[in-house]
Amino acid sequence: MKLNYTSFLFSFFFTISFNSFSQTADELIKQGDKYNTTFEHSKSLEAYLKADKMNPGNWEILWRISRAYVDIGNKLPEKTDEEENAKLAIYKKSFVYADSAVELAGDQSVTYLRRAIVNGRIALFEGIFSAIGTVNDVKDDCERAIQLGNGGEYIQALAHYVLGKAHFKVCEKPYLVRLPLGLGWGDMETSIREFQIAIKLKPNMRMFYLDLAKAYMEEDEYELAKENLLMVEKSPVVLDDDEMYLKEAKQLLKEVNKELE
Repeated sequence: MKLNYTSFLFSFFFTISFNSFSQTADELIKQGDKYNTTFEHSKSLEAYLKADKMNPGNWEILWRISRAYVDIGNKLPEKTDEEENAKLAIYKKSFVYADSAVELAGDQSVTYLRRAIVNGRIALFEGIFSAIGTVNDVKDDCERAIQLGNGGEYIQALAHYVLGKAHFKVCEKPYLVRLPLGLGWGDMETSIREFQIAIKLKPNMRMFYLDLAKAYMEEDEYELAKENLLMVEKSPVVLDDDEMYLKEAKQLLKEVNKELE
């Protein structure tokens, strides 16, 4: 009887401790998410890293850490070799967390999306045609995220957007130049379609309209480009770089208006 009572107490206190532990990790995740919405990315990362120590191997925490590192890396300067190396190191650290999230939750769109995003940043940083394997990985991860179809409309919109951007960037080189490199899959029509799907799933995102406008400009569809550039100004501030997107849209609108004269 004494043994049963002791076992009961052990089980009771273990359950209480475990629940408190989980709640603490959950609170840190919520705290990190709140900092993310106010663009305080260092504070967001700090909260997620604390949650990771309390609850290691949690894919929900890992992809958030990857996101925070990307957001921090995006703001780092890159004027000197030392700054460039520091920026790339942050992106590579982000990749490790995103890759781990995929390994733990290969059935979740968001894990593939976050890996695609950080790989996209690395590819842009190193040069699209110097990081061909990475670019192909971006395409594959976006397509996998879309195929899984979970995570909600925003996650799916981002997956379509990143895929559209991959097609757009690859098309910066002529088809016959990139074909032998294994990048023949790039297609402007596909890029435009993916951007359109992203907008349909998540309207009022400045970067969606801006990149769709750029794609239309490449196709000399200036009226359609103008429509989307005007939508950039009408859309609210949602992301950290939205003011930068607005500034770029206004500059591109001047170029488009000249073409339409």
